[in-house]
Amino acid sequence: MKRILLLIVVIGVCCGSLFSQQRYGFVDTEYILNKMPDYKNAQEQLDKVSQQWQNEIETIAADIKTLQAKYRADEVFLSAEMREKREKEIHNKEVKAQKLQQSYFGRNGELYKKRQELMKPIQDDIYEAIKEIAKSGSYGMIIDRANGPTIIYSNAKFDLSDKVLYKLGIRTN
Repeated sequence: MKRILLLIVVIGVCCGSLFSQQRYGFVDTEYILNKMPDYKNAQEQLDKVSQQWQNEIETIAADIKTLQAKYRADEVFLSAEMREKREKEIHNKEVKAQKLQQSYFGRNGELYKKRQELMKPIQDDIYEAIKEIAKSGSYGMIIDRANGPTIIYSNAKFDLSDKVLYKLGIRTN
């Protein structure tokens, strides 16, 4: 009986020491990204390209409105053949605008591809820095608190965001 009790105590102590050695930390990737000049530059490039594409689509939309207004004004004077031709022209412009919007801003559009091209290297750098910190600090888990309320409470002493920035060569206040 004493042996069993001693064995239970030894197992309990061993398991307790195993669990107590596990370290946890968290980072705020939004905070890290906002401190990175490369991210700010990439975001500015994306905004600039996005605005150019939006202006291009808005120009086509203005052309469509002009064509529609002209068509309505001239409609009574046009033959059936001319009406059909103008309606087709307006329809083709509308289709072109929709396709252009889809190709620029759609699910796998140019903006998405450009974002991936500019952001992936930055995200990879952050991931590598986090991985190095986790290995060197013997962290069992590092959680990102920027992507939603998955952490109810976090002690600031476990925040590794500034260490990640330091690892990336960015100094904070």
